[in-house]
Amino acid sequence: MADATRDVEKIYATADVVAKLRRLADALESETPFRISIAGERIRVPKRAEFSIEHERGDGEEEIEFQLKWTIEEDDDEDDEDNVV
Repeated sequence: MADATRDVEKIYATADVVAKLRRLADALESETPFRISIAGERIRVPKRAEFSIEHERGDGEEEIEFQLKWTIEEDDDEDDEDNVV
C-alpha cells in the first residue's frame, strides 16, 4: 500500500473513461472491490467506499466530479481479493 501523498488529475480518451466507468458500475452493483489504474498507479477501491457526485460552477466554468472515498484500513489488501472487478 502506498503511503505517500498524491494529488493527480489525468485526461483520458472517451473510450478509456467509458471502460473504467462500466467496470466501476459493475463493481458498485455487485458490491465488490474495484481496481483502477490512474496515471500509472494501480489503486484498489474497497467495496465499503462511499460514492458521491459533486457539481461546481464559477469563473465561466462548470465541473462535475464523481468521487469515491474511504479510510485506509489494514485489511484493505485482503478484503474479497478474489472478487475484485
